[in-house]
Amino acid sequence: MSPDPESVLAKVRDAALGFPSTYEKLSHGSPGFFIEKGKAFAYFWHNHHGDGETVTIVKTSGLEEQQMLIEADPDFYYSPPYLGPSGWIAMRLDGVDLDWDRVADRIATSWEMVAPRRLLEAGGR
Repeated sequence: MSPDPESVLAKVRDAALGFPSTYEKLSHGSPGFFIEKGKAFAYFWHNHHGDGETVTIVKTSGLEEQQMLIEADPDFYYSPPYLGPSGWIAMRLDGVDLDWDRVADRIATSWEMVAPRRLLEAGGR
């Protein structure tokens, strides 16, 4: 668990809010990141229900990709409660050698999965 969740959240915000039509709002007591019409693409959880984790949660293409990511790096990825059965993936954000480019890339990919074509053309990667 991160000893300074606010600085970690600031980095997640920077990555998530850099795309067109994105906004942040509390969702079940934690920051969530959305595009128009309330489509979620990322969440930030810190010690959610006392789990001792600081994570960001993003969409994947489905359970197959989720499982592949977990198998490839189980210390970094896991299936989060509630959202995991729908294919979302959690990334642990408390590692000493955390690769923030990797985190930002997964957030961007998640945004791309929910953004309509006109937003992708306006400001995707």
